[in-house]
Amino acid sequence: MSKLARLAAVAAATALAIPAHAQLITHRDLSAGMALTIARTAMDACTAKGYHVSVTVIGRNAEVIVQVRGDGASPHTVENSFRKAYTSRTFRIPSGEMAKRFKDDPSYFAVRLSNVIPAEGALPIKAGDDVVGAVGVSGSPGGEKDAVCAQSGIDKVADELK
Repeated sequence: MSKLARLAAVAAATALAIPAHAQLITHRDLSAGMALTIARTAMDACTAKGYHVSVTVIGRNAEVIVQVRGDGASPHTVENSFRKAYTSRTFRIPSGEMAKRFKDDPSYFAVRLSNVIPAEGALPIKAGDDVVGAVGVSGSPGGEKDAVCAQSGIDKVADELK
């Protein structure tokens, strides 16, 4: 068999191995406008209660879409709001669930992962059952209060996430 014939045979075999129904993956992503609305609403909810917070909204790939440090918020709250959001997005659960897991079993975090923090205050943002991002809040006097503000941001756009 000539080299050309062998090459043609390999090409034909390779073509047959490729799935006939290969297709692109389609998904929904947070728009900048929706992320701004979530962040502003969460910030306003905390500010109305006298809390000085930072808010981070991240997208499907854990990329920052919006991050804002509120007036009077401590500098560390910027990083902390991101880490909470990152934890929520990558594990697809409220960051408070990670805090509970850590409290119940500290060895759960035997392996250190960058940007993961067991602290309450972030929630996944879902379009149906698909996690499209997360919102993290930091600076309230307690993570449960941060989570309430985060939920207000998600509630504001809930109809658009259906």
